[in-house]
Amino acid sequence: MNACIFCRIVSGEFSTEIVAESDQCIVIKDIAPKAPIHLLIIPKKHVADIVALDTLDIGSDIFALAQNIARTHENGGEFKLVINNGYAVGQRVFHLHAHYLAGGHIESV
Repeated sequence: MNACIFCRIVSGEFSTEIVAESDQCIVIKDIAPKAPIHLLIIPKKHVADIVALDTLDIGSDIFALAQNIARTHENGGEFKLVINNGYAVGQRVFHLHAHYLAGGHIESV
């Protein structure tokens, strides 16, 4: 997966500040934030999307990291967690990841 930007970030090829980390995922700041707090929760293992996910461990880890982030940021535990699955709905990097959005009024869907 050398062409996958998230695989390259996970491997350390790019100097990126890791905000949080678990055995299965890393958390980084989004380079084009859509909210005052916009983080990406990225599995270390390459999985293209939710449909390709073969174990729920990664999904559980994404939720656990979102909980931990909510507890450490001063946003009152209010956040939006978004996962786009497929090009037609906005997925542009085909490596499963969740957008953690917080820090103000975030439009609902």
